[in-house]
Amino acid sequence: MKPSVSPRSPQACFLGIDVGTGSARAGVFSARGALLGTASQAIRMWRDQPDFVEQSSDDIWQACGQAVRGAMAQAGVGPERIAGIGFDATCSLVVLDAANRPVSVSPGGDDAQNVVVWMDHRAVAEADEINRRGHAVLRYVGGTISPEMQTPKLLWLKRHLPKAWKRAAKFFDLPDYLTFRATGDETRSLCSVVCKWTYLGHKGLDGAGWDRSYFQQIGLGDLATEGFARLGTRIRPMGEAIGAGLSAEVANEWGLRPGIAVGVSIIDAHAGGVGVLGMKVGGRAVREGDFDHRLALIGGTSSCHMAVSKQARFIKGVWGPYASAMVPGFWLTEGGQSATGALIDHVIHTHAATAELRALAQEQKRTVYEVLNDRVTQLAQAARLPSPGLLTADLHVQGDFHGNRSPRADPTLKGVVSGLTLSATLDDLALLYLAAIQAVAYGTRHILEALNARGYDIRTVIACGGGTKNPLFLQEHANITGCTIVLPKVSEAVLLGSAVLGAVAAGAQGSVAEGMAAMSAPGRSIPPQGGKIAAFHARKYRVYHDLHKAFLRSRRTMNP
Repeated sequence: MKPSVSPRSPQACFLGIDVGTGSARAGVFSARGALLGTASQAIRMWRDQPDFVEQSSDDIWQACGQAVRGAMAQAGVGPERIAGIGFDATCSLVVLDAANRPVSVSPGGDDAQNVVVWMDHRAVAEADEINRRGHAVLRYVGGTISPEMQTPKLLWLKRHLPKAWKRAAKFFDLPDYLTFRATGDETRSLCSVVCKWTYLGHKGLDGAGWDRSYFQQIGLGDLATEGFARLGTRIRPMGEAIGAGLSAEVANEWGLRPGIAVGVSIIDAHAGGVGVLGMKVGGRAVREGDFDHRLALIGGTSSCHMAVSKQARFIKGVWGPYASAMVPGFWLTEGGQSATGALIDHVIHTHAATAELRALAQEQKRTVYEVLNDRVTQLAQAARLPSPGLLTADLHVQGDFHGNRSPRADPTLKGVVSGLTLSATLDDLALLYLAAIQAVAYGTRHILEALNARGYDIRTVIACGGGTKNPLFLQEHANITGCTIVLPKVSEAVLLGSAVLGAVAAGAQGSVAEGMAAMSAPGRSIPPQGGKIAAFHARKYRVYHDLHKAFLRSRRTMNP
């Protein structure tokens, strides 16, 4: 085998490994952030009953290995050139026993189903109970804890599956489980525990930020009595090298060298923030004050809206402020929408014209999104409209189909559609698809307003993830938010963010901030269209809020 290259050599490469909701992906990046090769592998999911979404940690790990081998093959890079590895993943809950074997989180009892996926809403009642108690730590999650976070899920597990709770020896956020499998080291990420476990990062590392009184108040006092051993007591910042690096067992399995530096992990959306927020925009390096004017939008099944500041900004209904949870030395503000790509796909795949759409896409060898985008454009041209967005004057969607993550912070909300007719043609589906995209963009505008009311002045949205491959999605976001949308030069910004952590762990970059600046760069920009188009969306945005108010009125009427 060839001798390994120095981490600071121009020939050094870095692996980013990302586990999303439906797949594991790997990317090989050069020292300057160029993507050399990528691959993905689907992950199995169980939905045995409403609001329950589960996966297998073993399935996820096997998918990671397949993605790594595929990315290495596509890049044509030998193992001697991989100097560092970074991991990111969804904030799903992984449960293991004392022998590191899976423990079932399913009422059915199958130990293969040992991961509560982030989007699982089984713990709505537990989250509501925790919120009613009003502990001071909730101030650092926007005042309201979400059922997507880990302590409500732990409380549900303790109450409903007591045998599993007793067997469970280790609870991991999925990103930290991945570094544990890679290295054998149980280090937890400051990002994970601050953002999803109520750890107070400003209190310190290595367990200093666990608040015993919170766990005692909500019914998880046994975790505190145990000294938080099951949650983790070695807590380190993202990108710090873990232990002795990649284990010999995993190196052999993946075709890599043992001892490769592995960085402390990060949540997937936060990896996207690392991959884009530090880039040069307008030809100059980012300065500290610039962060007040830019937001990272990471889209996918759901979406996250990430902004950072030197001051802690407490914003009702918006997660955070989180100390050093994405960019060291900065407080993170995290907005989000529970269903974005999932909402758009739901609209597409449940319509009466879905079969016709799929057949047309197959015939034309294009995606359903491309077919619908063309249809929307043709309808706008036929109506002689200056923007396709103006087609929905009488069709409106309020997008809380899976609840509202922020700023309303209410997982029980439901979506609303207004303006349907008896027609269900492909053109009707195209218009409903457009209205769903607009609903997502109005949700982003709502989050931006909440941030800007508390000290931010967001003018630029740097976007990455699934939706950013869709030009209609991007232009509607620019028009509706009034912000310029900037795309990264490397489309796989989440993978790049993880690779940055690998470069920091290897010593190729001196810090996460240095890696962000050195390895990311801007691509295309999409400016907003003003004038009549902006005025149209200002009116339609009022309708967006009216639909929410109407839903609340109907709920009160039916639940006197």
